[in-house]
Amino acid sequence: MSVDLKPSAPENFLTRYFHFKEHQTTARREVLGGVTTFMTMAYIIIVNPKILEAAGIPFGPSMVATILTAFVGTLLMGVYARRPFAIAPYMGENAFVAFTVVKLMGYSWQVALGATFVSAFVFALLTLLHVRSWLVHAIPFSMKMAFSIGIGLFLSFIGLNECGIVKVGVPGAPVHVGNLTDPSVLLAVLGFLLTSVLMIRNVPGALFISILAVTGIGLLSGQVEMPQQVVSMPPDITPILGQLDILGSLKWELFPVLLTMFVIIFVDTMGTLIAVSNKAGLLDKNGNLPDIEKPMLCDSIATMAGSVFGTTTAGAYIESASGIAAGAKTGFSAVITALLFLSALFFAPLFTAIPAFAYGPVLILIGIMMMAPVRQMDVEDLSELIPTFTIVLLMSFTYNLGIGMTAGFVIYPILKSLTGRRHEVSTGLWILGLMSLLFFIFYPY
Repeated sequence: MSVDLKPSAPENFLTRYFHFKEHQTTARREVLGGVTTFMTMAYIIIVNPKILEAAGIPFGPSMVATILTAFVGTLLMGVYARRPFAIAPYMGENAFVAFTVVKLMGYSWQVALGATFVSAFVFALLTLLHVRSWLVHAIPFSMKMAFSIGIGLFLSFIGLNECGIVKVGVPGAPVHVGNLTDPSVLLAVLGFLLTSVLMIRNVPGALFISILAVTGIGLLSGQVEMPQQVVSMPPDITPILGQLDILGSLKWELFPVLLTMFVIIFVDTMGTLIAVSNKAGLLDKNGNLPDIEKPMLCDSIATMAGSVFGTTTAGAYIESASGIAAGAKTGFSAVITALLFLSALFFAPLFTAIPAFAYGPVLILIGIMMMAPVRQMDVEDLSELIPTFTIVLLMSFTYNLGIGMTAGFVIYPILKSLTGRRHEVSTGLWILGLMSLLFFIFYPY
């Protein structure tokens, strides 16, 4: 008698759990996508604690908090939501806490982290009650496409600035061309051309290859310093672990801070999820992400965990689009990114050696590819074009995704109402408009 033994290799489990066949992907593509996402956002390991240092949060423990938050959030996104999105502390929100809440308004970083926790808790509650998904579904298709276009433009702007091709704040002009004779800028231009050629020729792993190649050239040319050590023990996190002051944040005078965090977290998370989902082909015909409650809940939990660890608001990163462009379509890529973040606890000197001129060109090109929804915009209907293009403009030119989105929520229903088309504005959109208007009224400018 023969026994039919079916192999139970790990890949079979992965194929079933992450639905590789349904998404027409493979474990290899997902790994490549996860690695690419990590490499384009590894800078957050150093940049986030550097910014929060201005608030009095010590750098070493803050770096550990950043890594742990990214690991927990991204792993949850991969295993629970099964989406190819990475989570990490948000840029913008960290600066808001450091320079506005702490340095300008005079509150302690412990109170600021308490406010972050409270905002995230409210988000989690609204997510479980399906209020957040109801509000997202109330947003018109044109505005959702504007989020994708605006984030693409914003991402390209970040890439241009990061690698020095464009400089911000030049006297006499808001932006200005960088020094094109600088070797690092020339390497960025080389990286842009190399990545473009590889992508046009459909070379597998084009983004990953480009980042490695330009980093290698930077090492050989002396533009990148060889890490003095590859492995290091992580700093002690105990000075900031669990130091958030929740009760201290529940005061009326902190209402503007709580409202600002609440609105920005909501619109940043929503806009990013819609934009990167559109890039991954995960949206339905109405521009909605099925089961959006799951990735939103991951963001909320990551932010609550992050505030306990000692860092600010976390959420889905637009750099996830780089991994998606490299082939990622499932949560397995997020699991890979999460594990790489965890390994950064010990290999931070190696990962943070990746220069901006290596990953900057990748961000520029991903932003270019995210402009595709412009074909779906109604340019004939001014009541649609004006608010949606306002979103795109302000998302980039204020260097704040939340400002652009909230401005759109205010302008859209006003224009529709004043032009006799109030019936096109849903109840949910009126709520978002009112919430956004309060945001602009109470924002601590």
